[in-house]
Amino acid sequence: MKKGDKVRFLSETGGGKVVGFQGKDIVLVEDEDGFEIPFPINDVVVVGNEDYTTSKLVQAKAVAVEQKQGNAISQDNRSIKSLMREGQDEMANAFDGRYDVIDDTKAVSYKAPIEERKGGNTLSAYIAFVPIDIKEVTSTRFETYFVNDSNYYKQFSYLAAEGNSWKLKYQGEAEPNTKLYIEEFGRETLNDLTHIAIQLIAYKREKSFILKPSIAVQFRLDPVKFYKLHTFQDNPFFESPALLHDIIVNDVPVKPLVVDAKELKHEMYAGAAQKIAVQAQADGYVRRYENRQKKGHPFQAKHRNDDIVVIDLHADALLDTTAGMSSLDILNYQLTKFREVLAEHEGKKGQKLVFIHGKGGGVLRNAIVNELRYKYKKYTYQDASFQEYGYGATQVTIR
Repeated sequence: MKKGDKVRFLSETGGGKVVGFQGKDIVLVEDEDGFEIPFPINDVVVVGNEDYTTSKLVQAKAVAVEQKQGNAISQDNRSIKSLMREGQDEMANAFDGRYDVIDDTKAVSYKAPIEERKGGNTLSAYIAFVPIDIKEVTSTRFETYFVNDSNYYKQFSYLAAEGNSWKLKYQGEAEPNTKLYIEEFGRETLNDLTHIAIQLIAYKREKSFILKPSIAVQFRLDPVKFYKLHTFQDNPFFESPALLHDIIVNDVPVKPLVVDAKELKHEMYAGAAQKIAVQAQADGYVRRYENRQKKGHPFQAKHRNDDIVVIDLHADALLDTTAGMSSLDILNYQLTKFREVLAEHEGKKGQKLVFIHGKGGGVLRNAIVNELRYKYKKYTYQDASFQEYGYGATQVTIR
């Protein structure tokens, strides 16, 4: 019996731990409450000890291993390190490397979720034409892209007109906030791309969304533009300049400008145009032609007393002759003059501009309203005074 041994009493219940001796016959036992109780040494019996030294642990481990393997291993001829590693190698071998082998034949099924951007839940999409070498604009080839500027997936078809029928050139799906390559082409195929159509539907995956209507738009490409450097402008989607055609902007599909030559001619020469001319002349406005005689500057605006600028956009007021020009060429020229006037008065807040376009079939008016709605959103517009201009004028206020 020694200090640290666990003992129990023979003559009564209880026991404790040996903490000391008094002479040869008395042992001091500390009970569970911490009191030291003197007790006759022949009235206690040892039931355990607290020897947790490393040597005792190693010895117990070695004995267990010897019994398992049936080998008599002597502690005297083995190091403590080798004894402590006993059995660990067996466990490592048991895995046989199964969890270290990667099966690279299996397809990766994980796909990162689509990141949505703020303000991307309104649909915007464009067709972009990008020169491969902008420095050689007269000889370079071009790439066509579909630009999806929204948080929706878009399934779309890209078509080109062949007479009265259509040819499908590309069909695919564009992921949210990405641009998708469609094709490469040269100038030899420009005449096949003068009339383009886009059809698309929008949706989201694995989450609820607001249903958007299907879209079908058409637009015309002017082949001459692909020979002019200024046609291709800097934009947020490509590192190089590109020509972008709107398909839908902020949930509003772009309406095609369908120009009919007869309607345009009727617009220019209708009786309403003559009435407007009389009124404009009464205000001091000088027209380009009057009684087949040339008068004044071909693009002259009259400033009224209330500081309203009046601009006549009729073709015969802008051009000496329209011979050789198509109806689309005339319309583009009128829109160019419209943009020049807005640029001239940019920054003059509160300035009112009245554009006389005539009533006719509304082609020129619709084109002007389309420009104001999508390119000059900060400006306000309304029908000009009917008493002064009839039905054929639009008033724009610079903001």
